[in-house]
Amino acid sequence: MKFSKTAAAALLFASLLGGGAAVAADAPARPQVLHTFLSTSETGLDPAVASDIATLSLLENLFDPLMRYDYLARPLKLRGNTIEGMPEVSADGLSYTFKIRPGIYFTPDPAFKGKKREMTAADYVYSLKRLYDPVLKSPWLFFFEGKLADDSALKKNFSYAANIPGLEAVDRYTLRIRLNAPDNNFLLYLATPASGVVAREVIEAYPGQAGNHPIGTGPFMIGEWKRSDRIVLLANPDSTAVFQATPGDDPRDKAIAAALEGKRLPRLDRIEVKIAEEFQGRMLGFLSGEYDYIEQVPESMTDMVIQDGKLKESLAQRGMELFRFPVLQTYYMWMNMENPVVGGYSKEKVALRRAISLSYNSPEDIALLKKGFAIRAESPLPPNVLGHDPAYRSPVGYNPALARALLDRFGYDKRDADGFRRGPDGQPLTLTMHSEATVGGRLRDELWRKNLNAIGLRVVFRSDKKTEIIKASRLGKVMMFESNWIADFPDGDNFYQLLYGPNSGRANYARFNLPAYNQKYERSRLMTDSPERTELYREMNQLLHAYNPWVPLTHPISADIRQPWLKNYKRHPVEFTPWRYLELDLAQRQRLGRIAR
Repeated sequence: MKFSKTAAAALLFASLLGGGAAVAADAPARPQVLHTFLSTSETGLDPAVASDIATLSLLENLFDPLMRYDYLARPLKLRGNTIEGMPEVSADGLSYTFKIRPGIYFTPDPAFKGKKREMTAADYVYSLKRLYDPVLKSPWLFFFEGKLADDSALKKNFSYAANIPGLEAVDRYTLRIRLNAPDNNFLLYLATPASGVVAREVIEAYPGQAGNHPIGTGPFMIGEWKRSDRIVLLANPDSTAVFQATPGDDPRDKAIAAALEGKRLPRLDRIEVKIAEEFQGRMLGFLSGEYDYIEQVPESMTDMVIQDGKLKESLAQRGMELFRFPVLQTYYMWMNMENPVVGGYSKEKVALRRAISLSYNSPEDIALLKKGFAIRAESPLPPNVLGHDPAYRSPVGYNPALARALLDRFGYDKRDADGFRRGPDGQPLTLTMHSEATVGGRLRDELWRKNLNAIGLRVVFRSDKKTEIIKASRLGKVMMFESNWIADFPDGDNFYQLLYGPNSGRANYARFNLPAYNQKYERSRLMTDSPERTELYREMNQLLHAYNPWVPLTHPISADIRQPWLKNYKRHPVEFTPWRYLELDLAQRQRLGRIAR
């Protein structure tokens, strides 16, 4: 299925290929064309609806939220995106006033009837209201639901005509948002693709088809779209974004800042994106020069490019560079606290879950399955998330001897004819773990089988598609499952809410509901990042390790490799792509005999 834009877009596409006048004045004479891939197929390109990483990677380049992250600042720092400076925040933390930069325009579409359409504060009001539209069932509504002042009017009887005090266009370029209560992470929500601005005319021109007509104000716009195969993005000629960043002490960051400071974004003229779902195809494509960089080298492909933890010498000699990137992601195995076999808060149930946790062979997992590209998860929080304590260590480590002793002590000492443990009531005991029907899923199954059999526990595996497992998990029909969480925003709250009782049936798949934990979490939500909040997180960790609804597994370290001609590349912990900042040394790419197109 091809996506065709207006005649104006077609003329722009032609001019980019020929280096025409539509290219920004400070862009290179030869078109800068990035070649990259997405590892899974995209869905509809609607900011209010999409939630998969592939689609979000495209959305953040097509649509503009109010805020963006500083490309180079570590720790992470927000900057205004479509606003002048940072918002004005009232002393009580309830009112935010944003001044929209005049002169930002939506990319062309027939819905605008041939006129240039300037983006205004009213467009953000409409775009955020869309998250409440019950027809859309937006997965991002939780960012705002119950937080915007008097938003119950949108929940009870939704209408785009309904005005609420929490969302107001004061004038053409002034947006005011009022909250019911202070929320320390509120500005982080306004830096997500879900809060990207859309035009009402476009949404209404294509009823139920907004995801097929992605018209935004971002640095790029759609040039071609062949679904689940190939997407071409073109530089938005009306983009008014200018690079500003705060580099740290890293010389690489300082070099990027020096190269880009004050320049218009994007630097690229065109991005050609392929859908490459097969691991081997991605790797071979990168090694042949078909792609300009690769992120998160698949574990099964690591040996092709990495030896003894370093990039293979043959690749280093070609000028490629390996970057180790700590992803804001936590892998964990959760157990259903309402399940009759592993659930409950009695001593014998706690002992069973503690033994399962003690059986997990973290060193083997990291060395053999993760190929060394992971670190042990001591708590729910990965490094670089606000609230992470690098000194914290879990009291539950790999110790199968202690696991066996614990099971013997709490009534699991009887064995069946096959040598597996029975429950304290003498009945057969079988653990059922769901797993993904993939090669990786089968490898994970064998690791857990080995771990659990070693302490005398029988386990069977039920394979299915991940989407089906998640559906069953939300209904409480899964006993145990390995899952992972990647940060929506870089704050500890985004991870600790996974164990908050009222979130059972949603993100709290373990259905953990401990009053002591809930109370500490509710207190922590009202606090900014501080030693006091970090101490609360430590106490919450202790409750997690005491009751063991989770087995925290690993935080992945991504192996990222770039080609020598790719400039200004730096992976961001939260944003999905660095595309707007990238440039290419075309002469070097041609000289090295790669894809000089």
